[in-house]
Amino acid sequence: MNVFWFLPTHGDGRYLGSAQGAREVNLHYLRQIAQAADTLGYGGVLIPTGVTCEDSWVVAASLIESTEKLRFLVAVRPGLTTPTVAARMAATLDRFSGGRLLVNVVAGGDPVELAGDGLFLAHDERYALTAEFLTVWQRLLAGETVSFAGKHIRVDNAKLAFPPAQTPSLPLYLGGSSPAAHQLAAEYIDHYLSWGEPVPAVAKKIADLEARAKLAGRVVRYGLRIHIIVRETEAEAWAEANALIRHVDDEAIAAAQRAYARSDSEGQRRMNSLHRGSRQNLEIAPNLWAGVGLVRGGAGTALVGDPQTVAKRLQEYADLGIETFVLSGYPHLEEAYRVAELLFPLLPVAKAPEKTRAKPVFHLSPVGDTGKVELQAKAG
Repeated sequence: MNVFWFLPTHGDGRYLGSAQGAREVNLHYLRQIAQAADTLGYGGVLIPTGVTCEDSWVVAASLIESTEKLRFLVAVRPGLTTPTVAARMAATLDRFSGGRLLVNVVAGGDPVELAGDGLFLAHDERYALTAEFLTVWQRLLAGETVSFAGKHIRVDNAKLAFPPAQTPSLPLYLGGSSPAAHQLAAEYIDHYLSWGEPVPAVAKKIADLEARAKLAGRVVRYGLRIHIIVRETEAEAWAEANALIRHVDDEAIAAAQRAYARSDSEGQRRMNSLHRGSRQNLEIAPNLWAGVGLVRGGAGTALVGDPQTVAKRLQEYADLGIETFVLSGYPHLEEAYRVAELLFPLLPVAKAPEKTRAKPVFHLSPVGDTGKVELQAKAG
């Protein structure tokens, strides 16, 4: 298992939906979490994106020097930047971090937020734009000079002077539950991430992706994004789950559900359907609790229980073919330690890869000091 943690660039604390116990999320705090994840053996961290989050690229760049092996799963937002600029940013971050960048492709989800950022495309059109974006992106990172004219993207003679440290390209991740998302993943994405739905529902999604990927002549790998509430006993774990939403009132739940209802994300709709805005019957499958989603968008479920039980549930997802597990827990600093101490001994956790060091080869250029740099990447 490749086990990742989560960097809470907004909204961390001891309780959900409440200012009580909330923590200021600043660089010092994020550095503590990243260094803990690095030291404890997590393979990487997911950095969220959106108007309520600190910028994921700036956060990742700020933490390079504070970590050694930790990889950063950072969001690319097609339509909010051009593929050439995004590829240049990604190549720089990958080089400067020694090959530790992973790329999370985000096609959006909240039309109101996207409109504020200047993107007004409907759901499926955003995925069509993303396909064009990734076509240009992948060719750029492969070292090509690219001219491309699509419905949404156009570039003429685009190229990268400085390629990334990782070859032949940067690993691409994507989460999404709609047919458009599945088709995009089948054709372009290396790692598909599902939110924590019951095992049979995740199995259906993987089966659909497998069929689409086979038709596209590709192989897709799979991951799961889920919260963890693990304690030494079942009773302690469920008590902690209930405590997490102790200060959430009905008005806060209703307001959150109204905000999530405006999203055109199929994944968000599926998360909402698990609890339907009600505190009743939140255990939707054995040890799978939907309480997080009452007031938190995105991944809204948690595995709750003692270490042996939670490890067993994670293994049930692994048996579907899931390799990467992006975990989180509130508050994220303490829970990074707790999850590592209680669960890692029971799981086949993969060792973090060594950094990739890029050896530059300089060429003369009529503009500036260097025009093109080729890399010979080697591990170590």
